[in-house]
Amino acid sequence: MKLLLLLGLVALAQCLAPRIPLRRVKSLRQTLKERGLLEPYLRQHPYNPAAKYFPARISAEPLQNYLDNEYFGTISIGTPPQEFTVVFDTGSSNLWVPSVYCTSPACSNHNRFNPADSHTFVGTNDTLYIAYGTGSMTGILGYDTVTVADIEVINQIFGLAETEPGDFFYYTPFDGILGLAFPSIASSGATPVFDNMMMEDLVAKDLFSVYLSKDGQSGSFVLFGAIDPFYTINGITWIPLSAETYWQITMDSVSISGKPVACFSGCQAIVDTGTSLLAVPNRALSTILGILDASSSGEISCKAVSSLPNIVFHINGKAFPVPPSAYVMESNGYCSLGFEGMDVPTESGELWILGDVFIREYYVIFNRANNMVGLSRLP
Repeated sequence: MKLLLLLGLVALAQCLAPRIPLRRVKSLRQTLKERGLLEPYLRQHPYNPAAKYFPARISAEPLQNYLDNEYFGTISIGTPPQEFTVVFDTGSSNLWVPSVYCTSPACSNHNRFNPADSHTFVGTNDTLYIAYGTGSMTGILGYDTVTVADIEVINQIFGLAETEPGDFFYYTPFDGILGLAFPSIASSGATPVFDNMMMEDLVAKDLFSVYLSKDGQSGSFVLFGAIDPFYTINGITWIPLSAETYWQITMDSVSISGKPVACFSGCQAIVDTGTSLLAVPNRALSTILGILDASSSGEISCKAVSSLPNIVFHINGKAFPVPPSAYVMESNGYCSLGFEGMDVPTESGELWILGDVFIREYYVIFNRANNMVGLSRLP
């Protein structure tokens, strides 16, 4: 069972989200120049005259922050291009969008890919099924040109959804999902988009990095092929992967006020941009709720937030605090903790999902060259 996209989207089912136009971000060169960082960057990355013949790409994909609940950007598929909004999900590996073959209500209010309108589309008879923590899809696989952050990937395999059962995807503000995890967990053996970028030398480095804004603000992005030095002024802690499936790492422990409260002998965690909350083993969640004086459903007094402690994740010998301003969610005068109970045992211990509640505190680098995750505390 896949652990994906997952737990924080329930709130989206309360209302049909408006279609929000996305705004292009500035180029990396322009951004660095405005911040006074262009010269240091160029010293680290000297000009290569061969690059105009063998270009290595650095491209930013702007993300729309929807209520701190989901982050999605615009891609295009086909020739001429057909545009779709997708979640850039490090907790899954497949790209799929709704298609004109889909009869589910969830497809009726989203953009649908029409292969007849693309003269570069190549169809197959292969089928696709993906079950997420909330929602699922079935469809067929095809190949076409996919453009992400101005990077054009030729003959990219993707899913054309034929069914999206239930009403979950009906209420989402995005059309589909673009998975950024490893090929080993891709359904139907489909090659992920970023793997094709690497194989075709479309990125300067075999990594991508993610910044997620807070409080619904703009500015979120996925940067393909580079690390933005503005977001790493506090240094980068590199953490080796414990499995090349999800972006999975080993945690040492979790503490509150200097006292270990969970993951006492180590446990596994995945860094997942497609999960809105922090997914916590149920036993650990009960302990945390008790320490924070929250109800069993996670509700907490808004007046108590200012006195709550940090929750500290100890990873690879370093401490990564998440303050109450990050893990307490306020809505209409009510406060609740941004945690969700989940029990998924692994061979190396219980599993945690470090979703957007955690990621908003750090600039995260997903390094395929060395199979590591880099974390830098945001300035």
